Amino acid sequence: MQEIVRQLGELFLQAVPTVLIILLFYFILRAIFFRPLLKVMEERDARTVGAKKAAEAAQAAAAEKAQQYQNALKQARAQVYAEQEAERKKLLDERSELIKAARAAAAAQVAAAKERVAGEFAAARREIDSTVAQLSAEIARRILQSPPRPGGSRREAR
Repeated sequence: MQEIVRQLGELFLQAVPTVLIILLFYFILRAIFFRPLLKVMEERDARTVGAKKAAEAAQAAAAEKAQQYQNALKQARAQVYAEQEAERKKLLDERSELIKAARAAAAAQVAAAKERVAGEFAAARREIDSTVAQLSAEIARRILQSPPRPGGSRREAR
């Protein structure tokens, strides 16, 4: 048993330099390789998260800009529609005024024509009234001057 313990002791003594070398490599690799690698990976993760946040912020800004554009477009359309409606109303008002003016002119022409016809009628009436007595006297004179025809009826004499 002592022999086994001694062999184990020698084995451990022989393994000490190997363990020391492995530990030395571990610390060297950790300091030279793994720390910078972990640092680079952390930076990459931070940049990825930062880029995602920046992308989300850019998307939010783009959505806000799109909403502002849509609102501006709606306002512009509303303004154009309002201007068109105002122009249409103006044209309808002008048309209505022209129709009123045309009706007034037509009514004035009709009134003038009625007055002219009434004047002509009155003049004709006066002329007829002034010539009635003269015509009746002429008719009476002719009837009285012509002798009755023999065999003729009274009606023909008239």
